[in-house]
Amino acid sequence: MTSPLSSATAPRVTADPGAVPPTPSAPVRGGTGRSPGRIAWLRFRRDRTGVVSAVVVVLFFVAGIAAPLIATVYGKDPYTTYGQNGTGLLNEFGFPIRPNGGISGDFWFGVEPQLGRDVFTLLLYGIRNSLLIATVTTVLVTLFGIAVGLTAGYLGGRIDGFVGRVIDILLAFPSTLFFIAFWPVMISVFVSPEENTPTWLTVVSLISVMTAFGWAPIARLLRGEVLALREREFVESAKVTGASPARIIFRELLPNLWTPILIQATLALPMYVTTEAALAFLGVGLSDPTPDWGVMIQRGAQVYQNDITYMLFPGLSMVIFVIAFNLLGDSVRDALDPKTRR
Repeated sequence: MTSPLSSATAPRVTADPGAVPPTPSAPVRGGTGRSPGRIAWLRFRRDRTGVVSAVVVVLFFVAGIAAPLIATVYGKDPYTTYGQNGTGLLNEFGFPIRPNGGISGDFWFGVEPQLGRDVFTLLLYGIRNSLLIATVTTVLVTLFGIAVGLTAGYLGGRIDGFVGRVIDILLAFPSTLFFIAFWPVMISVFVSPEENTPTWLTVVSLISVMTAFGWAPIARLLRGEVLALREREFVESAKVTGASPARIIFRELLPNLWTPILIQATLALPMYVTTEAALAFLGVGLSDPTPDWGVMIQRGAQVYQNDITYMLFPGLSMVIFVIAFNLLGDSVRDALDPKTRR
């Protein structure tokens, strides 16, 4: 039996008919409602080294893409021999008269020894050509490696065995020596010895040869990943439902491989930049008067005792780009796969 005192003192709660029902609170920052891409972007944004490297890489690409516009505003081009057409730039031995390679308000990075071309525009167009070749090669290598790796890993059997042996041979082959030895043979098929090799043919040949030997590492990596993924439950479920092999590859396997693909691509591009520059330096690839990082370094190696400044700009810029892109690749890898963070 309830006492009168307890019933009199108990608070009475009445419902407000105009009250708005409570809404669920917003998700706490850092919760689980984010996509993997969003989480990776937040990790990358917190990496100062990665952000600075990305800015440097973007500046190089912008300079390469906008090279004609910058040269027009600057008022020079990479082909005119200013030192030979005018006076006061080169001495009787063909070296810049002014100190530091002839740097001045008219020639920001100086003039080229012997010919007297503008170094600033030479460097801009050299960056443009080198990045074009390296970027196209990276895209083709990545696409070809994806196709071969997915096919071999998913089908297995004899196809996988054959592809595996081909990959082993390509990885063991001294590709640089092959470039040097096979380059004259390949060019002679299309151009007679009496004719000059067109620049477009040189570029296409470079891209083709580097692509032919460059797809093996990414194909081997993806082949191993697919061999592990094809035994997972979601792939078996897709097979049970009657999904075609193409649907399984593109809808089930490929979305789980974007992380290693992106990491490999970011690490491959600076490698092809240095490979293309090394081939040009060795006389295999682009040659003077076509602007190129390797061509400029080759020319600088001939005159560095009298004009070290000319070699400084292409060498330093290529080192900065390669280091920045390698650091960017490491940051992308850490953002996409934190377990690899050192």
